[in-house]
Amino acid sequence: MENLPCKGCRGLCCGPVPVTERELKIIKKKIRSMPHKQRLALEKQPRFYGTCIFYDLEKDRCGIYSARPEICRVFGYHKNLSCFRKPELATKDNWTAKEKHVGILSKDFTWKDFK
Repeated sequence: MENLPCKGCRGLCCGPVPVTERELKIIKKKIRSMPHKQRLALEKQPRFYGTCIFYDLEKDRCGIYSARPEICRVFGYHKNLSCFRKPELATKDNWTAKEKHVGILSKDFTWKDFK
């Protein structure tokens, strides 16, 4: 995030977010380790349709940053995942997932799946 102009984007580029089985396990562990108050505050935030359920609109950043899926980690640096505010950073070839995705956050997996 140091190079991408994420401040002020409000998570509009954060979705849809495909996840793998392995990533789901990591996210579930992260959510379970969150203080209840923090988790509830994140869960209750209004969402823009199709955006990631873990984007923290109040703090304008990813609410599970250390456990974010691979696609989020590579976003902005690959030609097929370029940031619309700074597309010149997309200097790497197209990104291809290494593992099969099992669903999409906010569509196939919602907060009820992480309790």
